[in-house]
Amino acid sequence: MAETLKSQLYLTFCCMVQSGEQFSLSEMGFFDDLLLVETVCLSLLLCNYYDRAVCKARKPNGDGIGAACYDPRFVGGDGVMFYIHGKTNEHVSLVSDLNLQINARFIGRRPQGRSRDNTWIQALALMFDSHTFTLAAKNVAKWNSEVDQLFLSYNEVPVFISQGHLSTWTAPGGGLVVERTAKCNSVTVTLPGVVEMAVNVVPITKEDDRIHNYQIPSDDCFAHLEVQFKFFHLSEKVEGVLGQTYRSDFLNPVKRGVPMPIMGGEDQYMTSSLVEADCKRCIFTIDHAVQGVSKPLVLDPDMTVDCTSKMSNGRGFVCCK
Repeated sequence: MAETLKSQLYLTFCCMVQSGEQFSLSEMGFFDDLLLVETVCLSLLLCNYYDRAVCKARKPNGDGIGAACYDPRFVGGDGVMFYIHGKTNEHVSLVSDLNLQINARFIGRRPQGRSRDNTWIQALALMFDSHTFTLAAKNVAKWNSEVDQLFLSYNEVPVFISQGHLSTWTAPGGGLVVERTAKCNSVTVTLPGVVEMAVNVVPITKEDDRIHNYQIPSDDCFAHLEVQFKFFHLSEKVEGVLGQTYRSDFLNPVKRGVPMPIMGGEDQYMTSSLVEADCKRCIFTIDHAVQGVSKPLVLDPDMTVDCTSKMSNGRGFVCCK
């Protein structure tokens, strides 16, 4: 086998390992003769050598800046972890800027004897210029990790991406790119120069239900989205439950040193639907140029996470659904 082809196969194998994709030796086919100790070593070396944009595990890190996971728990641009009180079937603006709007829709249920819903992000909408891209977790009774449970649309037209690691779709006219980061249920959505979103579809497991007493019914595993945002451009006017935390003048009101710090004020960011930018503090408009020029924020890629709570002892935290 030619050395060039071997290198390509090594790199592919490396990306599969980095993405956490599951596979068996029989599924590897002609990779069988390469699965030696030195293969793995060379693969990892190649991963470090090649651009991380080609070979990184682009999946949401619930502990990282810009994360929105679980019930739902956020990590703001200021590195502070917080929760909001969502309600079933409501929509909220996560980010509202002059040229970008990101909304979320919640699913959930209220266990018997509790005063609030447990909620999870079921769908996201990304609006820019005159375009709208949505991604949603399908309604799933029994979870099967080998079945893709993502529904995507662009300008209300369904988007289909072949299953398989690194399969891609590019919006007509270019710009928005969607890439699978595993065989199914994991994608990265990129709007160049603006935002990158790493998204997973995950269920509420029996263990999650046992620990938290969600009282999940047998005919619905409440498949939902875990997401992490990486922003490349935001204005100093940016709003949204998550967006506001990136502003340099934002004073985070959450109470530190408690297990579940609540942000509050989510009523200011409720929208009438997944694809509307009509919350009380939303600033996005299709013709954003009419709002004038706003200074861009300086986004620090090395921002640290402040997840101080009684559970974490100030040294970060362990995500629990």
